[in-house]
Amino acid sequence: FLSLVAEFCCGFFVILILGNFWFLAVLYLLWLYFDWETPCTGGRRSQWVRSWTIWKYFREYFPIHLIKTSDLNPNHNYLLGFHPHGVLVAGAFGNFCTGPSFKNLFPGLTPYLHIMPIWFGCPFFREYIMSAGMVSASKESVSYVLNNEGGGHASIIVIGGAEESLNAHPGSLTLNILKRKGFIKMALKHGAHLVPVFSFGENELFKQVANPKGSWLRNVQEKLQKIMGFALPLFHARGVFQYSFGLIPYRQPIHTVVGSPIPVKRNLNPTTEEIEQLHALYLQKLKKLFEEHKGNYGIPEHKSLIFE
Repeated sequence: FLSLVAEFCCGFFVILILGNFWFLAVLYLLWLYFDWETPCTGGRRSQWVRSWTIWKYFREYFPIHLIKTSDLNPNHNYLLGFHPHGVLVAGAFGNFCTGPSFKNLFPGLTPYLHIMPIWFGCPFFREYIMSAGMVSASKESVSYVLNNEGGGHASIIVIGGAEESLNAHPGSLTLNILKRKGFIKMALKHGAHLVPVFSFGENELFKQVANPKGSWLRNVQEKLQKIMGFALPLFHARGVFQYSFGLIPYRQPIHTVVGSPIPVKRNLNPTTEEIEQLHALYLQKLKKLFEEHKGNYGIPEHKSLIFE
């Protein structure tokens, strides 16, 4: 979805260069030069963009819901780990970049959705995603958000990243998290409380071409992901007037459940053992959150999360 919008923006930029408006392209490149670090310094959100009526229809289409299980004290900073990635990451965008749900449930907290830095190199598109409250997922960007001394900042990181989107099949409960410990280290260095978030229904929005590990398709996808920085899942869903084939996501409800915070004390130089201990605790809390709520959202009792 992001790539389609990005391609449109890049195409528009090329038209400016090749057309009679090349001087506008030059001015924009100059602006880009001076504004390059903004995605790593809190971005440039616009409440006007975040409140567009189209996002209301976007949330109601599925529909998308945000569920609170515990208060989050605005005097602290938080690092929210979002799971799973899915294909569209609709729950993260719908709940943390649009609408009043997060603000109403967690007053005093400002959410920042971190995405891959590569997206901020796309002309015009970078302005759009920053206006929605998205910032870079670089270490510098996460540090900037979590370094707010007064608290009140919430970094939302899709932990599984692009790699996990290749597992986004309906019914899949596999999370790429065992080797992902950078977010744990960031939480420790900044004393940011950790909050597990599970978005039920995220993997049900599209059907993906079978790509089991070891298959030729999966091998190609993984190689391309390493080269380009983002994955290319081959997915399909419904059309505008029919349900058999298309790229419009299925109308499946999404319930994004925000768990209880894990208190974290600031540790500028955490040891490997300390990182491992907190990582294990986070996995434990994430699994508990899933088990407590899976029955409410159609997950069979015998099914559990798979960490890899």
